[in-house]
Amino acid sequence: MDEQTADFRREFKANLIDWLQIEDKTPDDIIDDEPLFGEGLGLDSLDAVEIVIMLQRKYNINQREVDQKREVFATFATLSDFVQERSSRQ
Repeated sequence: MDEQTADFRREFKANLIDWLQIEDKTPDDIIDDEPLFGEGLGLDSLDAVEIVIMLQRKYNINQREVDQKREVFATFATLSDFVQERSSRQ
């Protein structure tokens, strides 16, 4: 992973914690290849809705893009890479 991706992931982890008001985690606690939902980070469907809303607000990623690529929610890394790719296009 290059430095730009590592920097983006650190910032995105902090944003995710802030958006979802996760009080018991730090960016270092979020493992890139761990699932976001269920056993991994433990997010639920309401968290997914909140993430989509924040992606629209902060990164101007429309809901249709996210709906067409639900697999981006598999792990933190897949979501972060998706957001970084979309935000670099703008």
